Amino acid sequence: MTESSSIRILLAEDDPTYRFGLTHELGKAGYAVDSVSDGEEALTRLLSGSYHVLITDWDMPGMDGKTLCQRVRKASLTGYVYILMLTGRTDVSDLVIGIEAGADDYIRKPADRTELLAKIKAGCRIVALEREVLRLSITDALTGVFNRRYLMDQLPREIDRACRYQRALALVVADLDHFKQINDRHGHAFGDQVLRDFAHHTQRLLRASDWIARWGGEEFVFVLPETPLALAAEVAEKVRCECAATPISVGAAQISVTASFGVTALNCLPGSEDCADQLLRRADRAMYISKEAGRNRVNVVAGS
Repeated sequence: MTESSSIRILLAEDDPTYRFGLTHELGKAGYAVDSVSDGEEALTRLLSGSYHVLITDWDMPGMDGKTLCQRVRKASLTGYVYILMLTGRTDVSDLVIGIEAGADDYIRKPADRTELLAKIKAGCRIVALEREVLRLSITDALTGVFNRRYLMDQLPREIDRACRYQRALALVVADLDHFKQINDRHGHAFGDQVLRDFAHHTQRLLRASDWIARWGGEEFVFVLPETPLALAAEVAEKVRCECAATPISVGAAQISVTASFGVTALNCLPGSEDCADQLLRRADRAMYISKEAGRNRVNVVAGS
């Protein structure tokens, strides 16, 4: 796969002939391009799809390019969209207005193909850098899974989605057993490897729609959309068995590591006060019951 083939471009241009020509040229360069004829449809597409670059004409009926730029910058998009403004205007003050409205760069019409592709490539570099910064900001550096910040930001959204569409949502809290003893006896490098291996094995056992975050220390949270309580308990049991059956090796040292699990599910019934904090507290309480019962086990607490 070429670099350009992974980039999605949205073109907003009201002139059908010019729109067709640009779409054709960008397609020849390997880009995936969707085109619309006005600013309103462009905004709708941007809000519902995943685009990396927006190329917009300035003068369009209805919502013009300047207003579209302003609306895009005010929207809560999942990633940065690089905006390239197409314009026949030559006055510097107009170009400044476009940049201040949110455009990253501009190109005068009719666009020179070489200049256009060069500016898109520059925009793609900026988008890639922004997305890498975002990835690092939500990833736990040691284990590679999501971090606490992502958990506390994304879990409420999962809850809102599940309640809106009346879908199941389950939560599992896992805590590695006797982790302080592992660090004290084998050193922190070994303890770090234990955390990495546990996260790796768990990710392999979860579905693509599930996700895992490191809550802190040796504690992890699995978020399982579309998963009822009983099935979530089976998932936790599968991870528990895998963990207990897979010794961790660092150098000559090899030990068996176990974990304790707490499982709960979202209650979407009217009058329920379930929220992210409630779910986490309930799953955490269930996990501590597992600890008190002897560790290396799964405990389930239903929503109230």
